[in-house]
Amino acid sequence: MKGRIVKGIAGFYYVNTGSESVYECKAKGIFRKDNIKPLVGDDVDIEIIDEEAGTGNITKILPRRNELIRPPVANVDQAVVLFAIVKPDPNYNVLDKFLIQMRRNGLPVIICFNKQDIASKEEQQELMDAYEKCGYEVIFISVHEGAGIDRLCEKLRGKTSVVAGPSGVGKSSLLNKLHPEAAMETGELSRKIARGRNTTRHSEMFYISSLSDEDQSTYIFDTPGFTSLALKDITAEELAQYYPEFEPYEPSCRFRGCSHIAEPDCGVKTALEAGEISRVRYDNYKIIYEELKNMKPVYR
Repeated sequence: MKGRIVKGIAGFYYVNTGSESVYECKAKGIFRKDNIKPLVGDDVDIEIIDEEAGTGNITKILPRRNELIRPPVANVDQAVVLFAIVKPDPNYNVLDKFLIQMRRNGLPVIICFNKQDIASKEEQQELMDAYEKCGYEVIFISVHEGAGIDRLCEKLRGKTSVVAGPSGVGKSSLLNKLHPEAAMETGELSRKIARGRNTTRHSEMFYISSLSDEDQSTYIFDTPGFTSLALKDITAEELAQYYPEFEPYEPSCRFRGCSHIAEPDCGVKTALEAGEISRVRYDNYKIIYEELKNMKPVYR
């Protein structure tokens, strides 16, 4: 029987087979032997152990279209990164690192800023200038008042989207608005496996019926909140290629392989002084560049 992993926790994988049934499965030992770990979003084959109890085993993981390490999910169409405009103020270091990771994985990103109802126009404009001008789609919402939710829903319709962001920015509230049954389903699942209300960090995928039809299915990955990210597989010299707004100005740099930091006659720095590149983005680029430059190499 084929299905899709919608949740994984404590060695158990919950597989939706396209009906109302969700089977609690363990992964066959061959996966551990081959150093393969099932991911939420995986399409899998399962064998049923007990139909009445709803238990089974995962026997095969079907080929993945893509795979993310953090958050650990598979078969994603796009990423939605959610931050608050204020309370808490956005952490640009974390936001840019997330954008770098998604760009490295070839995934389009929608940047969604919540709490529009308590933020000033100036605060919103600063974020718009920093991120929309460098090619990212930016949507401002208020989960509390419902503003901007319709526009976001249109971007989610018919796609599998991973929603990620730090704790405290309204991610759970947004998910509950998009999929009111989510909290109820989580509670039912917790009771079924006798673990009480789940507090383990995990990823979970929900089918959004209100945004789906016969031809298009809409899924959302709810992922654990994060407060920091590490870029372990990118060098300082590669970093500039993950800042797309630099590219038009790099031909004006005097030196090939310019880092855009200390070199004279740098096209990127000239554009920065002319206001054509965001100061927020550039300052954060320098911080991440130094972090990567000082990072100890990983030998494989």
